[in-house]
This record gives sequence, structure tokens and C-alpha cells, in this order.
Amino acid sequence: MAVAQDTSEFRYLPTQAAMLGTTVPSAERIALTLPDGRTLSALRFGAGEPEVTLLHGAGLNAHTWDTVQLLLGRPALAIDLAGHGDSSWREDLDYSPVSLAADVAIAMAEWTRDPQVLIGHSLGGLTASVVAARNPQLVRELILVDIVPGMDTDAAPAVLRDFYQVTEFADRDDAVDRAQAFGFGGSREDTERGVFFNTRVRADGRVEWKHHFAHIIGHAFDALNAANAKAAETDPWADLEAVGAPVTLVRGARGFLADTDAAAFERRLPNATAITVDAGHNVQETDPAFLASLASDALTRPSR
Repeated sequence: MAVAQDTSEFRYLPTQAAMLGTTVPSAERIALTLPDGRTLSALRFGAGEPEVTLLHGAGLNAHTWDTVQLLLGRPALAIDLAGHGDSSWREDLDYSPVSLAADVAIAMAEWTRDPQVLIGHSLGGLTASVVAARNPQLVRELILVDIVPGMDTDAAPAVLRDFYQVTEFADRDDAVDRAQAFGFGGSREDTERGVFFNTRVRADGRVEWKHHFAHIIGHAFDALNAANAKAAETDPWADLEAVGAPVTLVRGARGFLADTDAAAFERRLPNATAITVDAGHNVQETDPAFLASLASDALTRPSR
């Protein structure tokens, strides 16, 4: 089955909304020029000021949150982290949470008016922790999805390094086949949608991964390991422990977190909430209804 070549990035929303029994919100692509000239791109859903800001994980993009947003039904902002989606790649190859957070904080100050329920998955969760710690005025609640500081990532990089040994394909269908062979995505339809958003067609007609991460996979993990080592000289939990807003960890039962990671979270943040759901690492794709409900509940609580 060939993957459709439609260039409209919102082409899937009507079908998704019909399957979920929800309405299709207004949706637009927005962009911000950063102080150094790079562009940070995002999706804005719904009418009115954003109430929820969403940060994806490494190798993903803002559209990973589409289903969560459809179920949430509230104005939301989904940001493409630097080097991902339609945001500029970094020439210095620095995709550490601290560097990513600096971009996100600028964007949130520009694009949001009220403190946000900030939800971050994986690398986006580490980024969100830095944003919340260093820019408390921007965040009313912080939700981390299958990530904690200092997490043992030995297994995840091995899988991703193997997956990104191939970075270009004859067509998108080939990319879908590879993703499914590695167990990424849910149904084939879901995987096709994810591949559509995460690839681009080059001038020579071949398809390649859109995010910088795929093309510098070895360097990216080496840089993250170096950043973790540097943080370990102080305390990798320092930013998260400094967050004044309520914090919730959502752990996928089939995700990347080990029991020791979850135990460390509960020990280091005794006043936070930890919840395990029957989902994989990408909880936003395997149990989007839970995250939508969690965000909705957070919006009903008085902001601190």
C-alpha cells in the first residue's frame, strides 16, 4: 500500500476526528524567528489563547500530539523542537535539553498569555523540566511522559542507532515498512501518518527523514551522554526538583523507564504524582485519551 503524497499537513484530522467522535478544531502552522536567526515552528490548535503546550520526543515532531489534542478539545500549542519538524537545524548540533529549553521559553513567552499545562515526552520532557524550573511564570503544571532525569538510556539508543542506519528510501512506503519492522507506531495507518509527518521528498524523488536527529544519530547520543555526564557532576535532578508547579510523571508500562527510574522519581519528588499506564514509550500515541484527560483535569485545578 503506497503512502499518499498529499502535502496538506492537516489532511488526517477530519478522519481522526470522525473516528474519535470529536470535532475538527482550527489548526495552523506558526513560526518564530529566534535571536540567532533560526526558526522555531509550531502548530496552534483551537480558538483562543493556548492553555496547553506540548513538547515531543527525539526523532518525532509536533504532530505526534494530534490525537491528544483532538481528544482534549482545548486551545493548545505543539512545538517542533530545534532540529525537528519544520524548525531549523542547529549548526552546532547541540540538542541538549538546556539548549532546547531556551528556544521553547522564548516561544512560550511570545505565543502564550497564561501559564501553561506543559507536557513533555522523552527528550521533550527533559526540556520541559528546564523550562518549568527556569521560567516558572510560564508553567502552571508539568507533566512528564516516560522520562526522568538520569534515566538509564542504554537500551533505547541501541534500537534507535540500528533504526537510523537507513535514512533515505525509494518512497514513504519503504519507510513505513522499516518503522513497522522495528515495532514503531501502532496500526499501519498510524505509522503511515507518522512517516508522512516525519519525512520529506527530496528533489531527486527519494524520501529522507526530516529531522536532524536521524542524520547525526551517533553524535546526538554522544552529546546527550556528555551532557548527562556533565550534569552528573552536579545533580541531573536539580532542575526538576526546582520546579514549583505540580509535577506528574506518566510512565508507560512498556516504555523506557526502569523500576529504579520510577523509584528515584518518587524519592526525589515525594510531593509529585506518578502514574503507570498500559502503554509504550510514546504514550501520546498508544494512550492519548489518558493524557488528554490528565491535561483537562489539570486545567480545572486552580493555578498556584
